[in-house]
Amino acid sequence: MNTLFDDSIADGEPDATQLILTDIQSGMFQPGAWLKQIDLEARYGRGRNEIRRALDRLAQKRIVEHVPNRGYHVYQADGKQADDIAEIRIMLETGIVPKVVANATAGDIRNLRALANRFESLILHGTVLELYEANLNFHRAFMQLSGNGELDSVIAELRQRTSSAPVSQWKTRARVEQSAREHHEMVDLLERRKPDKLKTLIENHIRQR
Repeated sequence: MNTLFDDSIADGEPDATQLILTDIQSGMFQPGAWLKQIDLEARYGRGRNEIRRALDRLAQKRIVEHVPNRGYHVYQADGKQADDIAEIRIMLETGIVPKVVANATAGDIRNLRALANRFESLILHGTVLELYEANLNFHRAFMQLSGNGELDSVIAELRQRTSSAPVSQWKTRARVEQSAREHHEMVDLLERRKPDKLKTLIENHIRQR
């Protein structure tokens, strides 16, 4: 479940906002791709008004962009903007490390290791969406150890303002495998209570060095 749009879920059935967001983040709709309302209505089996409201909500979050008289397309940040957002993420995600280290229990570490294993296991045989969800689940579980729910939501929103789909995150098989190794290294450093090394690893992970 996505932290930005949890309030749009009713009776376990995601609304159009969540459906479009999932497709954007899974790589189904690439940055810059135009989103035709009639196609979205057919794809999700939802009415015109619901699709329009969903696109407007996503536009407010700068996940899509509304161009008057033309329609909506998936937001595409320029290079500087993406770099600026990465810098903010680094400040926030490394800033919570001391609390994560202080709060993490043995059970939390086992859970993170299981999530890291899940991501790694999907590299060979998982779908793009499964890989994306496994990555999101790992990072969400890590951030939640800070105990600050509002900060978790802010970080999640920042991740969505730049393309976080695997097809753009992981341009090569080697980069996917590196991400998997970094997940395990994060868990190892957390278990060893090494906050400074963990901060450096997280920064490199965000920058994809």
